[in-house]
Amino acid sequence: MVMTPEEVLAGIDGWAGATVTRLDGGLSNRTWRVDKAGRSAVLKIDDQPRSEPYNARRQEAEIQTRAFAAGLANRVLYVSETVYMTEYVDGVVWSPDCLDEAGNLEQLGVALRKMHSLPLTGRVFDAMGAARDYARHIADDEQRNVRECLRMIAAAPRPANLCCCHNDLVVENIINVPGTRFLDWEYACDNDLFFDLATIVEHHRLDDEQVSQLLNAYFEGGGEHWLSQLESQRRLYAALYWLWLAARPGSSDDELHAAAQNLVR
Repeated sequence: MVMTPEEVLAGIDGWAGATVTRLDGGLSNRTWRVDKAGRSAVLKIDDQPRSEPYNARRQEAEIQTRAFAAGLANRVLYVSETVYMTEYVDGVVWSPDCLDEAGNLEQLGVALRKMHSLPLTGRVFDAMGAARDYARHIADDEQRNVRECLRMIAAAPRPANLCCCHNDLVVENIINVPGTRFLDWEYACDNDLFFDLATIVEHHRLDDEQVSQLLNAYFEGGGEHWLSQLESQRRLYAALYWLWLAARPGSSDDELHAAAQNLVR
């Protein structure tokens, strides 16, 4: 039986009786903000222990704790197989218009380079495994796009140099406090560094100037030399994103149509 947040907090030292407020989001878990005695945290409760493509919660905590030590994440306060609790920190959670500011892109590039220098996690990103898992939940009338996505993913180059990647860098997972940190490390594992860069570029449809700013910040100049590597990972991300949308309950036809347009390059 899944416990209520109040029951979970009663077993965490110092948090019994905290005020609990449900948060939106959390497609694969239930999420709350909890407050007590001037402290705030984010509490996530899973219906069952996590498996790929997600990290197990304890593995996620190990990765996030290393990122916290590097100034790239919030502190992990408590973890079990199905409970994850992190410090809540006031800051500016990004929205798409944050990407219009050159200073933000430069700061993001520096933070990404720092994240990619963290120790390897020991788990390698399995794009095809994630794709097949999504595909199992997609309706028969979408199988043409499913096949195309699987073809694109199979054709993607394997990472030449693995590093610690976040693997879910949509703007909602980026926060300035004022330094740049990353939220939600549930997909983090070893991958090609260009996958994180491609997620930012492809998901948010950055223009050429923004791409140049981001790559130049990451590589400390000379970003144009890396456009071909970025492009191959953009195709991979576009295919994975379409499959994720198609498998997700509640995705609209407009969302699926827009994502499908990015499969044609």
